[in-house]
Amino acid sequence: MKLAFWKKNRDPNKPKKPVWREWLDAGLFAIIAATIIRMFFFEAYTIPTGSMEGTLKVNDYLFVSKMAYGARLPNTPLSIPLVHNTMPIFGGKSYSESVHWKYHRLPGFGKVKRNDIVVFNFPNNDTVVLEDPAQDYYQYVRVLGRDQVWNSRTIITRPVDKKENYIKRCVGIPGDKIEIKEGILYVNDKPGEFHPHQKMDYMVTGTAQLSADFMEENYIVFKGYTPNHEAVYDMEYAASEKVKQVNGVTSVKPYSMLAAGNPGPVDMWTFPFDTANFKWNQDNYGSFIIPAKGTTVQLTPANIALYRRIIRVYEENPTFEEKDNQFFIASKPITSYTFKMDYYWMMGDNRHGSADSRFWGFVPEDHIVGKASFVWLSYGNGDGNVYNKKGMRWGRMFRPVSVLEK
Repeated sequence: MKLAFWKKNRDPNKPKKPVWREWLDAGLFAIIAATIIRMFFFEAYTIPTGSMEGTLKVNDYLFVSKMAYGARLPNTPLSIPLVHNTMPIFGGKSYSESVHWKYHRLPGFGKVKRNDIVVFNFPNNDTVVLEDPAQDYYQYVRVLGRDQVWNSRTIITRPVDKKENYIKRCVGIPGDKIEIKEGILYVNDKPGEFHPHQKMDYMVTGTAQLSADFMEENYIVFKGYTPNHEAVYDMEYAASEKVKQVNGVTSVKPYSMLAAGNPGPVDMWTFPFDTANFKWNQDNYGSFIIPAKGTTVQLTPANIALYRRIIRVYEENPTFEEKDNQFFIASKPITSYTFKMDYYWMMGDNRHGSADSRFWGFVPEDHIVGKASFVWLSYGNGDGNVYNKKGMRWGRMFRPVSVLEK
């Protein structure tokens, strides 16, 4: 009856839309629908580097759930749909900063949990070397000097939601105590969870020689020898357990690139880049407590390097100053600071091939994008693993990330 009524009352004299108009309407509807899905439900993401090897591989195409932690409203609502921060083909910004919204997140299924694989905006990407936008501007400055960087490269700034997307494993949540000793992560004074495909360099001692077939079968790569002539191999944690069972092997343990207390040369320095008070390196790091919303920390010249960027940049206190070992906000002296947001500690599963929180610090809650959900496409393309064959990785396609990481 309803259909007949509609036909009966339709204006027969109303001109029919031309084909181009129908296509235009359909295209606009598709763009609007895709934008809403991308903003509030899930977003496609591609693994660009080997920092999560071998849990997630280069050229794994996956969906990231925005609903897992709650969709974040955009800081820059005026932007080209379906484009992150740079216009395709022509280059240039794909957004306008004339309208800026403060951080707000809709309710989600839960909060970030320890050992979740998380996509987030790269915290240090507020200032960008345009010729190399995914890299760390501050590392450029430390190594080359500010004058050389600014004189030889193009520098731009970005709001939080237009920073480059990174993907890592959350190994520490607000309030956790983090420490790394001889390459082993400790969370709240207990060894962190070892994931089967987690990779790093291992030092193997004994009289055994690993066969080429055994190495290929277990994706083991020989890296060289230590000064004491112990063999060093790059392998996954599960493979290291197999190597321990090889006849003639007496020990297999993580290989530390630098000894405890040695921060190394400037290009290897770790956060917070205060080698007088924090003689840390990527394999011997901490200990410290991850800031949590509402908690208060006493500020001292010895610990301010840990919190300086949080106070001034992430929590928007541009008037924060340091004078004569004292601290000021809006010219008022302070001796402590209460955090306004939760923070997280992110590390790549490829522990010796990951630029992560060890090198740029805490990830604020307003930088969290979503949780890695499932891989829908994967193919090999020579991603640095000598055993990786080109072609489709059929066994990884349409698999949840929770399954692939086991």
